[in-house]
Amino acid sequence: MFKFFKSLLSRNGPATDASAAGLPPAPAELAIAGAPVFALFEHLSEHNSFPFLDWAAAREWVDAIPAPELQAQAWLACERGWLQHMREALGPGYRLAEESDALLLSSLAPNVARATLGFVGKTQQRIVRLLDGVARPPALGKAILIVFDDGDDYYRYVSHYYHEEGEFAVSGGMYINAGCGHFVTVKADLRMIEPVIAHELTHGSLSHLRIPAWLNEGLAVNTERRLCPPGAPLHTPRQMHEKHLQFWGAEEIQQFWSGKSFLRSDDGNLLSYDLARIIVAQLSSDWPRFRDFVLAADLADAGAQAAAEHFNIDLGAAACALLEQEITSDWSPEPGAWIEEPERGAFCPQRDPAAT
Repeated sequence: MFKFFKSLLSRNGPATDASAAGLPPAPAELAIAGAPVFALFEHLSEHNSFPFLDWAAAREWVDAIPAPELQAQAWLACERGWLQHMREALGPGYRLAEESDALLLSSLAPNVARATLGFVGKTQQRIVRLLDGVARPPALGKAILIVFDDGDDYYRYVSHYYHEEGEFAVSGGMYINAGCGHFVTVKADLRMIEPVIAHELTHGSLSHLRIPAWLNEGLAVNTERRLCPPGAPLHTPRQMHEKHLQFWGAEEIQQFWSGKSFLRSDDGNLLSYDLARIIVAQLSSDWPRFRDFVLAADLADAGAQAAAEHFNIDLGAAACALLEQEITSDWSPEPGAWIEEPERGAFCPQRDPAAT
């Protein structure tokens, strides 16, 4: 069980690793002016010796606070409190560092920690500037990055988010979107997480919009590539084009418009991200018109009406042209044919190892 669990049960409260290192102990509860106390410790569970917070309970506590500025303070207190418990679980070599836009838990040297925090903060600012009039920072919380010393701790931690036993693909870093979104990586792979940070911060900056998955992911991929240029891809442009021509048909394109193709486990996953990238790159060449389109695009029809109004195009016809298909009406978004509710995106894409 946790080291802090023993501390809380002790009558005299013996020194924890944190206090021995001159750090404040992780809080058992959180207090915000005008709000009931949140029993943080009671909402923590343990997996592989790591603490996991019940973020639904935290959200319920925050939502019950009437003032928006106090809600922001409360949510940030939850983030800090959980990370302090994570710090104690990881050991005395770890420190929690913070700047205006980000929180970092790591054992990195102070100068490296500052540079890492600076990258996160600057990336957030660059996204807002790059996606002018479309992106804005999330209203609650900060970007969170946890850098583990080694792969063993990293995989022990992320195994909590896998619901099946077995072996999993090697990963240098990932974004975990579970209650409180956060980035995780290993110290040796710190640079590999940079594209993931750019991609997921873009999603966070678009979360106020009710846009379809293809538009959400297309913006994120293009922004990621702009801010963190990729290396040599696994497939050449010609090879990718051939894959597109062989894969897409009327059924598959409806999966694309509804967002379901991004969840496929075959080439449809890779090709969905690439098609979204291409369409967004084409449309965004006229940024003022594209900005108005994004602000008007609706998840319910995959942005079809907004595309007609702001670009005078049919999305299905545009996809047919890009994929060298004869233009037919069954390639246009058909919400009535979608079996399930459409997806909003922010899926955490599979990574091409050759591109990092």
